[in-house]
Amino acid sequence: MAKLNMVKALNLALLEEMERDPDVLTIGEDVGVDGGVFRVTEDLHRRFGSRRVIDTPLAEAAIIGCSVGMAIYGLKPICEIQFSGFAFQCFHQIENHAARYRQRTQGRFHCQMVVRMPYGGGVRALEHHSESEEQFYAHIPGLKMVIPSGPRTARALLTAAIRDPDPVIFFEHKGLYHAAKEEVPDESEAMPIGRAQIAQEGSRLTLIAYGAMLRVALEAAETLQAEDGVTPEVIDLLTISPLDRETLVASVAKTGRAVVVHEAPLSFGPGAEIAASIMDGAFLSLEAPIRRVAAYDVPFVGFAREKASVPDVARVLAAARETLTF
Repeated sequence: MAKLNMVKALNLALLEEMERDPDVLTIGEDVGVDGGVFRVTEDLHRRFGSRRVIDTPLAEAAIIGCSVGMAIYGLKPICEIQFSGFAFQCFHQIENHAARYRQRTQGRFHCQMVVRMPYGGGVRALEHHSESEEQFYAHIPGLKMVIPSGPRTARALLTAAIRDPDPVIFFEHKGLYHAAKEEVPDESEAMPIGRAQIAQEGSRLTLIAYGAMLRVALEAAETLQAEDGVTPEVIDLLTISPLDRETLVASVAKTGRAVVVHEAPLSFGPGAEIAASIMDGAFLSLEAPIRRVAAYDVPFVGFAREKASVPDVARVLAAARETLTF
């Protein structure tokens, strides 16, 4: 197996699916000759040409609107929005059209398309480049909301998203693009959308995270094991919607405690739905209140203070120890 970073793993998934299915294409600003703002689409234009790797003007609404039309026609577009903070220019196309066509046409038309968006802080970018707004898309019926945590899950989940008959919002954390290399199978691999993974087996506490926060949760778990003698169970959600409630409830029924970690703002964020799901399914097993570690309820603060805004290991440890000693 080759060792790839997340950019190369995503590029591999795009290459494999475009070779497998002539109806798959990619569209967005600079995805062609330049290979994408983060080079995820590098070399695809040379291989597949400008009819399947389509450069667009700076027009997010047009990217998604054209893709909805192509999807209804039978093509399978993969859209790239350069930063998730720019996606509100096309939000109405996603919410009013992409998400609704299956229901609107009583199943006669699907809208098979993927919208890839880099998201998240920690790379010293300006506002509109670092937000974590997955909660908006998770709230919309008709959409799936996927966030990989590393190269292997990125390749396997993007493959599954491209093959999914319904629209998938696919968030890629910028801080993970070059963070680490990981072995990726030589053969094409697809992971089921809507299933979480147990990243670390444990007891007494469940840490729940996704995207770049999985690395923070795993580092906190390592410190808890070394300094407190506690080995938490760590869950990598991978899909925010549909949420894998079964895995969450089973884990907390075993450990009795839970801390949820995400970069989205605290209020009305994914942690609230996760906590409610655990309360519904494992209330009698809980030995302490569920804690959430999240970004603060303010607009993203910009690079000068982003370290204070994005959840870190110290905040996760504080929440975990408070939960363990409740």
